[in-house]
Amino acid sequence: MKKRRQSKLFSTQLTTSCISTTLVLVLVGIIALFTLIARNLSTYVRENINVSVLISDDVSPDSVARLERTLRRQPYVRQIDYISKQQALEEETAAMGMDPMEFIDFNPFTASFELKMKAAYVSGDSLHRIVRQLRARPEVIDVVYQKELMQQVNANIRKLSLVLLALVALFTYISFELINSTVRLNFFARRFSINTMKLVGASWRFIRRPFMRSALALGFTAALLADAILLAGLHWWHKAEPQLETVVHREDLAIVCGVVLVFGLFITTTCTSCSLRKYLRMSSNDLYHV
Repeated sequence: MKKRRQSKLFSTQLTTSCISTTLVLVLVGIIALFTLIARNLSTYVRENINVSVLISDDVSPDSVARLERTLRRQPYVRQIDYISKQQALEEETAAMGMDPMEFIDFNPFTASFELKMKAAYVSGDSLHRIVRQLRARPEVIDVVYQKELMQQVNANIRKLSLVLLALVALFTYISFELINSTVRLNFFARRFSINTMKLVGASWRFIRRPFMRSALALGFTAALLADAILLAGLHWWHKAEPQLETVVHREDLAIVCGVVLVFGLFITTTCTSCSLRKYLRMSSNDLYHV
C-alpha cells in the first residue's frame, strides 16, 4: 500500500513537472518565434522600399541597356524594373485621372529604373554610398527614394531589436527559475532516497545516472509537446491570417522547434545536475533542516 502511494506520488510529480516544463518551453518558443518574425518583417519592409534611378532623355537605348546590365550585376540589387517615358505617363495619368499632355505639349516624365534593394544594404551609410555612386553616372539625372521613411524604418528596427533582446534575456531567466524550482521540489521530496543510496555505498555517478536519464526524457517529452502546441497554434493563426507566410517561413519553424528542443534538454539536465549535487553534498542531519 505504501509503495503504491509512493508510486502514485512520483507519477503525479512527474506529470506536474512535464506540464510545467512544457508551458515554459512554449513561452520560450513564442519568444523565439516573435524574434524571427521581427527579423523577417524588417527584411520585408527594407526590401520593398523603392529607389528610382531617373534616366536622362539624351541617353540612347543602347546606353540604357548597358546601364541595366550594370545595375543587375550589382550585389545590392534584388529586383529591377525599367519604366519608359510613355509607361510613366500612362501610370501617372491613371493615378491622377487626367492626362498632363492636355495642358503641355510634351511628356514631362522621365524614364527610370525602379530598384528594390537587398535588406543588408538598406541602411544609412550603405544607401548613401550607393546613391552617390549612381548619381555620378552620366546617364543618371537623379536618384529618388523616401529618405525619411528609410530613416524611420531603420530607427524603429533598432528600437525593436533592443526590446526583443531585453525580452529574450528576461524570459530566459524566468524560464530557468521556473524549471529549476520544479526540479528542486522533486529532489526535495526524494532527498531521503538519495541519502539512503549514499549510505549503502552507491557512488555519486551511480546515483546521478537515473536522474539524468529522467531529466533527458523529461526535457525531450516536454519539448515535443511544446513544439506540437506551437505548430498547432501557428496552423490556426495561418488559417485566420494567410498573409502570415510572408513573415514566417518553414526554415523559421525548424529553427523554433530546434531552439525549444535544445533549450528543453539543456535546462532540465542543468537544473537536475545542480539540484542533485546539492543533496549529494548534504549530510543526513542537514536533510531535516532544508
